[in-house]
Amino acid sequence: MSSLKIDTPTTVRQGEELDLIKLNDFIKSKLPDFEEITDVSQFPGGYSNLTYFLKTNNHEYVLRRPPVGAKDIKGGHDMAREYKILTAIKSIGYEKIPNPIIFTDDEAVMGCPFYIMERVQGIILRAKDAPKLMNTVTPAEMRKLSEALCDNLAALHAIDIDLTGLVNIGKPKGYIQRQIEGWHKRYLASKTDEIAAMDTLAAWLKENLPTEGKPTLIHNDYKYDNVVLNANNLSEIIAVLDWEMTTVGDPLMDVGTSLSYWAEANDGAFEKTFNLSWVEGNLTRQEFAERYAEKSGRDVSNILYFYVFGLFKNSVVIQQIYSRYKKGLTTDPRFADLIFGVKALSKKGIKSIESGKMM
Repeated sequence: MSSLKIDTPTTVRQGEELDLIKLNDFIKSKLPDFEEITDVSQFPGGYSNLTYFLKTNNHEYVLRRPPVGAKDIKGGHDMAREYKILTAIKSIGYEKIPNPIIFTDDEAVMGCPFYIMERVQGIILRAKDAPKLMNTVTPAEMRKLSEALCDNLAALHAIDIDLTGLVNIGKPKGYIQRQIEGWHKRYLASKTDEIAAMDTLAAWLKENLPTEGKPTLIHNDYKYDNVVLNANNLSEIIAVLDWEMTTVGDPLMDVGTSLSYWAEANDGAFEKTFNLSWVEGNLTRQEFAERYAEKSGRDVSNILYFYVFGLFKNSVVIQQIYSRYKKGLTTDPRFADLIFGVKALSKKGIKSIESGKMM
């Protein structure tokens, strides 16, 4: 584990720079005691929101803002919502989140809404770390970590949304149907190529709507690179990140999304770019579902539906990013071949339906 490093930022990508003078002036106008930001760098991971490292003389912070061109995506990259959820969760005493500092939707500062939170220092495992992990972490340690990730998801779903008032951040009744219809609309709005599998998946999801379970708080983007781990104890999760899409609804929708990221050793190269869950020792998708059932007490016999939903949703997210690239709204070279990802995940969804198990 000694060779695993604290998540470190790098040089800000061209075209994604921040105006430090405007940023400092804005913060001083709202928080007079806030120290001047002297250095800005950027965390390299992720295809979605842009995440920056801010440094003052005595403190470290993280700034999050939407990507360029995000105004075209209705309902996505909502910084106000993410900040509100962080604030609400923090208010009930849940400690595994960064402390939110300030939010603004005044586009005069940097042309988009953004918020700042304290930095939680620790290890964030990204898919690219897989080769290093295989040389430094034993399968037994990897197993323990993957179990901790599963257990923590069950713990998030155990938060009392009625007692805390978090039930008001969403509309749990009819959540599954709204999600299926909403993601299908997003796909059609960002469609660039004819992909028959996507149409088939959308139809199947609509035709096989399950009965909704009791709603809980759901993260909606729960995976390895959205948790911060203790550098001295890799199986200890000290913070959960990326609460932008958090809402309330059937918790199996959350589990299905997590499983759709959960690559296994026999999966293709594209799927393995999502997660390092294919490294030896990790729970399999089925084992993850079974452990979640054990920890949460929930019935996961219909987990295939929620897994297929997760694959469909991820395909749409990738399609949206690819659409921005095709329109010239971003020139990030990583996005050029993402259409092949849409095809790979939708094909996996079809195979799962045909086989009756998570493929």
